[in-house]
Parts: sequence; structure tokens; C-alpha cells
Amino acid sequence: MINSIDKSKKVVTFGEIMLRLSTPGFTRFVQSQSFDVTFGGGEANVAVSLANYGLESYYVTKLPKHEIGQAAVNHLRRFGVKDDFIVRGGDRIGIYFLETGASQRPSKVIYDRANSAVALMKKGEVDWNKVFENAIWFHWTGITPALGKNAQEILSEACQIAKIKNVTVSCDLNFRAKMWTTEEAQAVMKPLMKFVDVCIANEEDAEKSLGIKAEATDIESGKLSEEGYFNVAKKLKEIYGFKAVAITLRESYSASRNGWSAILLDDKDCKTPYRSRKYDIEIVDRVGAGDSFASGLIYGLLTKDNTKDALEFAVAASCLKHSIPGDFNLVSIDEVEKLIKSGGSGRVER
Repeated sequence: MINSIDKSKKVVTFGEIMLRLSTPGFTRFVQSQSFDVTFGGGEANVAVSLANYGLESYYVTKLPKHEIGQAAVNHLRRFGVKDDFIVRGGDRIGIYFLETGASQRPSKVIYDRANSAVALMKKGEVDWNKVFENAIWFHWTGITPALGKNAQEILSEACQIAKIKNVTVSCDLNFRAKMWTTEEAQAVMKPLMKFVDVCIANEEDAEKSLGIKAEATDIESGKLSEEGYFNVAKKLKEIYGFKAVAITLRESYSASRNGWSAILLDDKDCKTPYRSRKYDIEIVDRVGAGDSFASGLIYGLLTKDNTKDALEFAVAASCLKHSIPGDFNLVSIDEVEKLIKSGGSGRVER
């Protein structure tokens, strides 16, 4: 395993939490007369799950001092996330609008996050030496450096200090085409990989963020080549020396129904790529599913007897997330373990 668990030690994430405004049910932007309001964002979603699993979970970001910024802080507190290192200041919180798709109509996201507090945050506003005192894990995603030069400088500093302090670093590549181009992403992401111990990706992240493409795969058709992604995992590990590589595999039959599984390659238990059980999912809300996988994998690598069990925990946890509205994965360890054992009949528990 990556580390032996000590729940008194910190797990840390850094990124942007946003105000999420989603159309009720499956209504479209052009027909909705109201929005459902919550908060979410890649690393915040991971922080919530890790707190929910009983770890000392700390989230680092910057939020305005006004009431909407405070509402975001309160939302994190509600789920047990520690806010000791959240910087206050700036004028606005990022916003994203979500229209949930169904059947053959895909979901849509519109961002309104330019000049948010965290995007304008300066290097030196966070004391990373203090943040990483007694820490065992640091997680970030490719969304954070996509915020701009300031975020890239802060993230680089955080990664360097994390490595000095022997903190395990994980990165979910999380390419976002609406935030930057593949050329911009690769120019920034490739140098950051030298700090990463555990790399997490989905079907296209490795290609968009690091230039490594899976062969014989068409993500639009929902047909994925297992061998193609095994080779991607092997290449990632060879090129960047990651301790572990995990790739989620989403077979998209429609916006409402997906196949969901993952593969893992590491130094110990999975010297050849291992593919998890596959779940056939009817989707309620897929936003945050990748983050729920990342948090499940982190928890699994810190607590399970072997990395195969860690992967199965991550896939099961993220499978359940698809059934929960909102960004956060509000499931218990027991619920995840039950799904792993039963395969998920969905029967009422009385």
C-alpha cells in the first residue's frame, strides 16, 4: 500500500469550490424558471468524501468574505471538512450552470468563473509548510492549473513542499476543454507530473493532458478497448514513474445509462493492469463521479489490504455517486462495502 493509515493525520486538497446552479429535474436552460442551488468543485468533492470516510480532511482555496463565500464555507463545514487554511478575500465565487441530460440528450455545463477569488489568488497567500504539517496525502486536479498562471504557481509551490515533507501526491488529470486547449494543458501538466505519486484519469484525460492516446477506442460510441487502456496505464507509469495509475472507463450508452469500471496498475499488487468489476448504471447525476472515484481510491490505498481492494472500493463508491443529486458523494463506507459484496440489486432495505 502507499501508506499505513493514521486517521489523526491530514489529507489535503486544493482547488476551486463553485456555486452550482442546476435546472430542476431534466428541464433545459431555456425552459427553466428557477435553479437548484448547491456548491461543488473537483477537489472540494474529494475533501467531502474523505471527511465522510472519517479522515481529517482539509480543503485549501480562496473565497470572498461576503455571504455567498461564507455559504460555501458553511457547506463544507456541514460535511466535516476542515476550513483552517481557506483564505478569505477577492470579489466573487465561480459559478457553473448545469443542465442534466437524459437519453440521447447530453448534459451541458456553462462556466461563469473568470476572475474568481481563487483564480486571482497570489503565491504566498498560503503557508504550505503549515498546511502539510502532519499530513499524509495531497490531492489536486487538472482543473486547478487551468484557472491560470497564478493557480499554476501556487500549485507548483504546494507540490514541491509536499514532496519535501514526504506527503503522497495524487492528481486527477481532469481535462476541461472549455478552460484550455490540449497544447496549453500539456505544457503545464507534463512538468507537474514529476511531483505525482498516484495518477488518476478517465478515458480521454491521458490523451488531452499528457499526449498518450488509447488505441482501438471510440469514446463517443461507448466502445472501449481494455487492451488500449492497459497500454496507456503502462506508458504513463513508464514515462512518469508513478507509483500507481488508475483509469476510469465510462461506456456511454446514453446520457441516462453508462457502463462503469476502472483499471489499476501499481508497483505491488497489480504489476499487470487489473480491471475492476463493471457496473451498469442508470444515472441520476454524474457530476462529481470522477471525484468520488478519486476519493474512494485515496481512502482505499490508505486502508485496504491490497490495491485491488482499493480499486473495487473506488469503483463501487463512484457507482453509488451516480444515484445522488449534487456534486458530493454522500455514501457511507458500509454502503460501499455492501455494494461490493452484493453487486447491487437495489432492493429496499427494511
